[in-house]
Amino acid sequence: MLVCKSKKPNTKFNVTGTFKVDLKPVEISFEHTTSLNGGRMNIDKTFEGSIDGHSKGEMISILNSGKNAGGYVAVEVFEGKVEGKLGSFALQHYGKFDASGQTLTLEVVPGSGEGELAEVIGSMNIRIEGGAHYYDFEGEI
Repeated sequence: MLVCKSKKPNTKFNVTGTFKVDLKPVEISFEHTTSLNGGRMNIDKTFEGSIDGHSKGEMISILNSGKNAGGYVAVEVFEGKVEGKLGSFALQHYGKFDASGQTLTLEVVPGSGEGELAEVIGSMNIRIEGGAHYYDFEGEI
């Protein structure tokens, strides 16, 4: 007799919460002769709410001060719990801002999940309101 085990369906989630971030400038590794200002920073975050844990990463940014516009890219590795499931995964960032507003989007790096978060997929938006940082994270575990 052949017994087939079906894969347990993924659990969808849509959670919000807060995080604290500590950015430490490090030396930028590229030079240019434009009027743009480049930056590189180490990221250290602590998440609270439905996401409970810590992450570390690195960010590279560029800014045009005269136009109050810029953008950044980053990667970070999260370790902790999402909806009570323990594990880790990587996030890649894409952010931009100008006079019309800002967009700060993070996506789970495919295949980066480990532990109970091995199958995690999803995206996170970041909001900064009154100096506080908020996340909106939607995905599947």
